[in-house]
Amino acid sequence: MECKIKNENGTIFIAEDVMMKVVGYAALECYGIVAMSSKRATDGLVEWLGRENLTKGVQIRNVGDMLDVDLFIIVEYGISIAEVCKTIEETVRYKLESMTGVKVRKIAINVEGIRV
Repeated sequence: MECKIKNENGTIFIAEDVMMKVVGYAALECYGIVAMSSKRATDGLVEWLGRENLTKGVQIRNVGDMLDVDLFIIVEYGISIAEVCKTIEETVRYKLESMTGVKVRKIAINVEGIRV
């Protein structure tokens, strides 16, 4: 999957992997997030992923000319999960829209664990 952006100069194609990395880096900038996570469908175990695998904690889908984003994260113990999620949503939306020009329809944040 790739994203197409049309403007007065022509069409820009952005690879899915690039979009996912933008989302992953933006999320990891936020206070309170410890790591990205990925559920293994076979056994339901949660994998903790560092910066080198941050795209595995991100899923994106094209919905018309907009994107839906799913994030799977691990948060720090003692931090307000609601505030962390609000900050992540605002940051990811801003970074993705300003860097790529693609509008974000919705962002779903799945908190997979808490780490002390």
